[in-house]
Amino acid sequence: MRTLSTVLRGACACLLGSTLLAHAQTSSQAPASNDALVAPAAASKQAREIAQGDPARWYREDATPDARLRTLRKEIGAALAEAKNACKQAPAAERKACMQQAQATYQRDMAQATARVEGTGQTP
Repeated sequence: MRTLSTVLRGACACLLGSTLLAHAQTSSQAPASNDALVAPAAASKQAREIAQGDPARWYREDATPDARLRTLRKEIGAALAEAKNACKQAPAAERKACMQQAQATYQRDMAQATARVEGTGQTP
């Protein structure tokens, strides 16, 4: 059974990723599925992990602020990677602004990460 903290952490990662993707997807031709934004190497690794069932790490809490911060930074980095992939699929005229916006969101989220972990005792 997943712990509430694990479920909330996953939900926060999804919201963060959605926020970055919303900023990055300025074109009406944006992909319909977020899975299309995952790099092929990452998608392959994810498929292997899914075939093996839920990873044990999903059921372990981040017991310390440092562990929560590491997890949050990893999630922010993954959201940036997805946003960049979305930008690459945008029309050429929009790509530069999309990438700049994705990078700015990443920088802002990374700057706020420590305060989020220390201020709440958990990742958002």
